[in-house]
This record gives sequence, structure tokens and C-alpha cells, in this order.
Amino acid sequence: MGDSVGPHSALRSVDPQVAEAIEAEERRQQEHLELIASENHCPATIMDVTGSVLTDKYAEGYPGSRWYGGCECVDVVETLAIERAKQLFEAEHANVQPHAGSQANMAVYMAMLQPRRTILGMSLAHGGHLSHGHSRNFSGQLYEVVSYGVERDSGIIDYDEVRKLAEQHNPALIIAGASAYSRVIDFEAFRDIADEVSAYLLADIAHIAGLVAAGVHPSPVPHADFVTATTHKTLRGARGAFILCRKEYADRIDSAVMPGIQGGPMMHAIAAKAVTFKLAMQPEFRHYQEQIVANARAMADEFISRAFPVVSGGTDTHMFLLDLTDAGLSGEQALNFLACANVTVNKNAIPNDPRRPAEASGIRIGTPAITTRGMKEDEARTIAQWIVEVLGASDPAQAAPSVKARVLDLCARFPIEH
Repeated sequence: MGDSVGPHSALRSVDPQVAEAIEAEERRQQEHLELIASENHCPATIMDVTGSVLTDKYAEGYPGSRWYGGCECVDVVETLAIERAKQLFEAEHANVQPHAGSQANMAVYMAMLQPRRTILGMSLAHGGHLSHGHSRNFSGQLYEVVSYGVERDSGIIDYDEVRKLAEQHNPALIIAGASAYSRVIDFEAFRDIADEVSAYLLADIAHIAGLVAAGVHPSPVPHADFVTATTHKTLRGARGAFILCRKEYADRIDSAVMPGIQGGPMMHAIAAKAVTFKLAMQPEFRHYQEQIVANARAMADEFISRAFPVVSGGTDTHMFLLDLTDAGLSGEQALNFLACANVTVNKNAIPNDPRRPAEASGIRIGTPAITTRGMKEDEARTIAQWIVEVLGASDPAQAAPSVKARVLDLCARFPIEH
């Protein structure tokens, strides 16, 4: 074992079980089509940074004001990440320390709201996120929550309902953003509503940050008081999050992150964010984001043409929800059948879903990862056809092996390049 060679040879000699699990995951990613909208394949440079010596450094505080010595190098890294985030999104202030999107949202809530104040966010059942007020999440336990949703017929956010709920409940904070919504979000409309009731506006762009950075989706920065986002979805970076805000709120946001909810920042992750932002400034990044959307639209159109309904009738972004009601399948069943064909998705509730969340009536499909592999509209349509072939079969389990063979061939033609 000690004489083995390869990228994980040292790890294999120390902990062969973990090494084998990593190698198995590498094979799984190479041999599966990743259609989970919140996942992507980050570049080798970002993986290198994430595994660098910066993981050793403790750096409580902020650049130029740390509680630990020896921070002169990590100060450079964090300053680069901050300035690049501000430049990329044309924001007045950036905090790049949040470990994840939920922590970014928590920091905004704690900076600006007292417990039990009212927040108005999108219902998880209609495409929102746990941290937008779900009863079992900290947001639903610490704050009074009112939820808005989408129109039953169109699947589009009902802005009239948002306004009525805001007028009725007078929220201190309104959240614009989603984790399973495929249409352009009208941040200007949310701003107008927030102004009418004197509420703060938070735009959660965890999913669409890459689209926004590239100008493929309208930016919330001119309209929102706060913007939270993650770096590992459409931005194609390592896992992590950040907050953008107006300069007048900078001190409150920074204090809420540290010491409010976090201690020492993960400097290796912050360095990865800095590289992520730099890569997002390159001209080819816009082309990549445009292709993500083109691929999602091609897939959605293909499903619709084959009588597999898509919630809201299509997509403007990197994702969409496939409604499996007419197919007679639950999202849980579809997930498992597609896994047998080496196609990876997640089950997802559809608006007004009659099934319980653990089963769900839909699956969420996203195209960032297959686009990273170099696939375009033709491949996206083909993948949709294969999914229909499995889920539309009288016996999906029997249909899966044939599709799996073709998936393996496609994956071999479009390898993940780290």
C-alpha cells in the first residue's frame, strides 16, 4: 500500500478507507450525469487552493484587525476576495466569511432584526429555501414568518399576493429569492413593495449568482439592501457564501458574521472565493452562463414536447421543476429509477403538491454541471429524451440499463476536467 502511486497515494497509505471513498466518488462523478441544480464541478485551480496551507491558518477578525498574529498573508487573500466580489457585482460592501448560504442569511437577520420580528419569504413548498422561514429552520423558530408563493395556473411568483401580504403583516424584512424557481425574479417589484411597508429587502441569489455576475439575469444589487449568495452553484467555485450590502449596513453585517454567528473564518475557502470571483470576470464566463440557460431551456422544451409538464411552462435560468403527476410517479421513485441509469437528480415538491415532502411529485433539474463538461443543446435534449424513456416506461427499472449504457458513453465523450 505504501508503494502505491497516483493522486491519492499518500492518503491511501494513511487511511485507505477514506481514499477509496474519494476515488469512488471521482468515478461516480465521471460516470454520472449530474443534474442537481445546486451542484457543479469546480476547476482544478480552486481545488488546489481549497487544499492549500491556508487551511492551517486561524484568523479571527477582518483584514488589518485580527485577534491572531501571522495574518499578513491571509489579509491579502481576504482583501482580494472582498474587492473582487464588490467589483464583480458592483456592490458597496462585501463580507466573504460566511461558510454557507444559510449562515449568510442568518447574519443578515441577526444584524437587522430582533427576535420575533416578521419576515416575508417564499414558501419552501413553492420553491423557497429552508432559511426563508421554514418552521424547523432557525429562521422559522426565531422569527414570525409569513410566506408567499406562485400563482396556481402560471407557476409564476404572485407579486400581487406579495404586496397584499406585506400590507397585511407589515414585515420588517422581505426576502426575494428561491431554491427551486425557474423564472426571472423581478427585484425592482420587490423593492417597490418593501418601500411601501418600510421593510428591508434581502435578495438571496444563492442559485443564480453566476447568472447575475455574467449579466444573464438582472442584478438585485441596485434594488436590495442586502444580497446573499453561494459560490458553488452557478458561480462554479468551492463551497461557501458571501454577503453584499449597502455601505451604511457594513459594520452591522460584519459584526453579525463575526463575532455574531461565526468565529475563525476558513481562509482556504476565502482564497477559493477570491479565485472564483476572478474567473467570473473573464469573458468566457458569460458564454458559459449563457450556455447553462440555453441547455436548461432546450431540456425543458424537450420535456414539454413529450408531454412531461414543466412547472411555469419553461425556464429563464439554470433549472426547472419536472411535474411527474401525469406519469404516476413520485419524485422519490423517479430519483431512484434515474439513479439506475446513472442520472443524478433530486426529488422536489411542486407548488400545491398533494404528496408529502419525503415523496414529492417532482424532480428538480439543473444544467450547470453538464455545461461545465462541455455539453450543449443537442446533448441536453438527448438527456431529456433518455429521462422520458426511463420515467415514461411501463417498467422504468427495466428501461434504465439501456439508458445507462448510453449515459456512460456520453460521459466518456465529455469527461470532467480537473
